[in-house]
Amino acid sequence: MGAPGRAARPDPGRPAGRARAGLIALAAGLALARPAAAAPRVFSLDQCADQYVLALSPREAIVGLSTRADDADSRLRERARGLPLRRSTLESVLAARPDIVVRHWGGDAKLLAALRRHGVTVVDVPEAQDFAEVRDGLRKVGVALGRPGPAEALIGEMDARLARAAGAWEGKRALYVTPGGATAGEGTLIGAMLKAAGLTSAAERPGYSTVSLEALAMRPPTAVVLGFFDSFMLANTYWGPGRHQALRRAAQGRTIASLPGAVLGCPGWFVAEAAETLALRAPK
Repeated sequence: MGAPGRAARPDPGRPAGRARAGLIALAAGLALARPAAAAPRVFSLDQCADQYVLALSPREAIVGLSTRADDADSRLRERARGLPLRRSTLESVLAARPDIVVRHWGGDAKLLAALRRHGVTVVDVPEAQDFAEVRDGLRKVGVALGRPGPAEALIGEMDARLARAAGAWEGKRALYVTPGGATAGEGTLIGAMLKAAGLTSAAERPGYSTVSLEALAMRPPTAVVLGFFDSFMLANTYWGPGRHQALRRAAQGRTIASLPGAVLGCPGWFVAEAAETLALRAPK
C-alpha cells in the first residue's frame, strides 16, 4: 500500500493489467503481421504461372492472377476464387504494385522489359520435358517467393505419386492422343508421364506430332490414353481428329484413361497425378 494521499507507484517489473494486455495484443499483432510483411507481393501473368503462385505464395500476398486462373482447365481453380484476376498489361500489373511477377508463357518481351525497368522482379516458370525439370522449376519459384519449404513439400508429394505408379504397365505400348490429334513421344513431359506409369509411347517420333488417321484405321494401337477430352475441350474442337470415326473406333475398348486438361496443360507437379491414375488402371 502507498502512503495516504499519494498514488501507488506501479511495480516497474509488473505492468498494470491494462498495460500488460495492451503489450500482449501488440506483440500478437506484430507476430501475425510479420509473415505477411515478409512475403513479396506476387502477380501471375498466365494460367500455368497461376498454379505455381496459388500453390506456393501466401494468399494475402497474391495481388493478381491471370484471367484464366478460375477456368475449368486450371488445376487450382478453387483456390483462385476471391482473388483478383487481372489482365496482363503494363498498366494493370503496375497498378497492383507487385514485387515479383511470375510467368510461363504470358507477357511479351516488351512487357517484361518494362516491368524490369520499373524494378519488378520477373521469374520464369521453365518448360519441363521430364519430372526432374519440374522439380527444378518448383525449387526456382519457391526460392524466388521465399517459400522453399512448400516447394519441397510439393516435390515430395509428386515423388510419392511417381513411386506408387512406377512400372505398373510393364512396358505396354499406348498411344496418347488429344482432340486435335496431337500425340507425344520421348522428350516431352507427357512421354515422361506415360513412362512413369510403366507405359511406352506409341508415337512414331520424339516430341509432339500429329496422329495419322489413316494409320489409326489400318493399324489400331493396342492401348489408348486420351488427353484433354473433357467435354468443354472437345466442344471447342469441331473439326479435329478427336471427332473422327477412325479415332473413335481405335479408342473403343482400348482406352486406359481419359485425362483432364487441368492435370496435363502445364508443366507442373500435378502431372504425376495423371501417372498415378494410369497406374491404377493397370491389370493386377
